[in-house]
Amino acid sequence: MSGLRPDLAVIAANVRPGTRVLDIGCGDGELMEVLQNERECDARGMEIDPVLVERAVARGLSVVQGDADRDLADYPDKTFDYAILSQTLQTAARPDRMLDELLRVGRKAFVSFPNFAHWRMRAQLAFTGRMPVTRHLPVSWFETQNIHHVTVTDFRDLVAARGVKVEREWFFSGAQPVGPALANLRAEYAVFELSR
Repeated sequence: MSGLRPDLAVIAANVRPGTRVLDIGCGDGELMEVLQNERECDARGMEIDPVLVERAVARGLSVVQGDADRDLADYPDKTFDYAILSQTLQTAARPDRMLDELLRVGRKAFVSFPNFAHWRMRAQLAFTGRMPVTRHLPVSWFETQNIHHVTVTDFRDLVAARGVKVEREWFFSGAQPVGPALANLRAEYAVFELSR
């Protein structure tokens, strides 16, 4: 699992072997390929970008082009053991509804997202008066697909309000793990394993 982004690596390491997985916003299928080849999962994917769908299919992966905001509704309840949403929640039209859909189609869900409360983001905004551009969010505000700037604390509040159980959580600054107590300040991104 080396070579994977840290959030994808922790997800891959914690998906049970031999399970059915839906990777929503799967990109070119990098995580799916690991899940299929190293964890012997039945991995399926959904991606909105047709170029990335083509790349994933060229890897021999089962990926459909679709918009998760609309197309998850087409999947029956509990079709998958895991629904994965990596670095995509903040691009969803309604993250609260997306979370409900993940836990409808999957028995469990993994969600990872950039933490917009990271100290570098706070400092850039405070000292420059401009929306931050960082190594994990490398484009300007007008180019980004991020429409909901979520923080670790915001996400914890959302899952609590939706009656969702946090099974496990991981936080990273670059590739370095960050403890949960200071995650809202120190983590560049977060990973949560969720269930109902």
